[in-house]
Amino acid sequence: MSLNTWAFILVALLLVWLLVRRRNASAAKKAESAAPRVSQESTRFHAVSIRFESNACKAARAMEGRRFLSNAAPRLPLPECDVLECNCRFVHHKDRRTGRDRRSPFGPGGIGGGTGRFEQEQRKGGDRRRSRNEEF
Repeated sequence: MSLNTWAFILVALLLVWLLVRRRNASAAKKAESAAPRVSQESTRFHAVSIRFESNACKAARAMEGRRFLSNAAPRLPLPECDVLECNCRFVHHKDRRTGRDRRSPFGPGGIGGGTGRFEQEQRKGGDRRRSRNEEF
C-alpha cells in the first residue's frame, strides 16, 4: 500500500473516532440536563404548604398556613375532601421555617438567648447533680 492510502485510512479512523466521541458527549449532556439538579443542602428541609381556592373543603382550610416537610406532606386530594373537583395544590418552600422567630430580642440573652423568662424554678425535684451532703 502506498503512503496516500495509509494517510487516508488514518484520517478516516480519526474522523470516526471524533464522531463517536462527539455523539457520546452530546448523549451525556442530554442525560445530565434531563436529570434535575438537586443539591443536598437545598433539599434537606424542603417544605410544602397547601394552596387552595375559595371553594376548598374544610380539611384544606384547617391546614392553612402550615408547612410540612415534603416527605411528610399529606397526599392531595385530602382524604377528608368533600369537594367534587379538588383544586388544591402544593406551594414549594426551601425551608419549613417561615422566618417568624418566637425569641424576643428584649429578653435575657437577646436573639441567641432562651425563649422566655421564668421567675421561679421550673423543676419539680432538686438539683440532681449535687449530693445532699455537699454544701457550697
